Amino acid sequence: MRESNVPAGSARRYRRRATLSRPLFALFAAIGLAVAACSSGGASGQPTTQGASAPASSAGSAAAGSPGSAALPDYPTGELSIMAPAAPGGGWDSTARALGKAIEDDKLTTNSVKVYNVEGAGGTIGLAQLADQDKGKPDSLMVMGLVMVGAIRTNNAPVDLTKVTPIASLTAEWEAIAVKADSPYKTLADLVAAFKADPKSVKWGGGSAGGTDHILVGLIAKTGGVDPAGINYIPYSGGGEAIDAILSGAVSAGVSGVSEFTDQVASGAMRLLAISADAKVDGIDAPTIKESGIDVTLANWRGIVAAPEIDPAARDAAVAFITKVHDGPAWQATLKAKKWTDFFQPGDEFKTFLDAEIPRVEGVLKDIGLVK
Repeated sequence: MRESNVPAGSARRYRRRATLSRPLFALFAAIGLAVAACSSGGASGQPTTQGASAPASSAGSAAAGSPGSAALPDYPTGELSIMAPAAPGGGWDSTARALGKAIEDDKLTTNSVKVYNVEGAGGTIGLAQLADQDKGKPDSLMVMGLVMVGAIRTNNAPVDLTKVTPIASLTAEWEAIAVKADSPYKTLADLVAAFKADPKSVKWGGGSAGGTDHILVGLIAKTGGVDPAGINYIPYSGGGEAIDAILSGAVSAGVSGVSEFTDQVASGAMRLLAISADAKVDGIDAPTIKESGIDVTLANWRGIVAAPEIDPAARDAAVAFITKVHDGPAWQATLKAKKWTDFFQPGDEFKTFLDAEIPRVEGVLKDIGLVK
């Protein structure tokens, strides 16, 4: 399949995406403000855009080719592999499989598409495998996100995100706090009251240590006046394991992306206590954490990278291909069905975001005591 440039109408899409992205950038910037306010004994203020802005869309446009540029090479040239660097059932797994299905449903390549899992250590095992074993292979992709930024630090990983090739950010999703249906905690206020009274008595289940779920619990602790060092947080390598822990009563409450609890909530097996949005979300029957008396908001983002040391033209072709997947009807339907926020930033635009996001998240992890 040949892709010579960014599809027509990209300028309009970038303007629309930039409008959607600004609140999310504001939330990421606000995390640090929330921690600083809590550390001084005050509540965090409203999310602010000070110091945060959507990156210029021209960077991504140039990365994926522009009118008049040389034709890009075919992509993929062989089997397209998409790694989910976690166990089945979690956010990266669902994103990778949804991406693979969208490619097949929209018939964007005649080559085979393989989606597979490499679990462990917050995605850093998969990251190392991509960097070492797939070096120079443009058809090798990996889903990643905010969780991996923290996991690299908390696991002292030998490979970081500078060793791979940014292709695009894809989605952002609000976090949810859930309990099993017969839990004694009827509201988030009930859970937080028990947390304050005896921090170790409340077992929080979520993704890998240092990931978005762990960060959210840390922010709740800081805002609620609980020493983050006292958090009883149990990390799981995949969303399926975390859900099992909630349903079995192995943990008091679980933290994950809203979409990962959808089926269990719909069946009546679990209840949502709150979501980490900045305002009520249509279609989600749960208050925000802020409405529950804890001034915290947090959004989780996910993206996709390629192996390191790939030819620049192949990288541009990969960006153009993922741009076409993003614009296709299958992916757009997936965003709506899963209630994922569209957070698309292609090529250099995504790299610019990462260059700012990585030090910001590392600062938050230090503030709440997860790394030194």
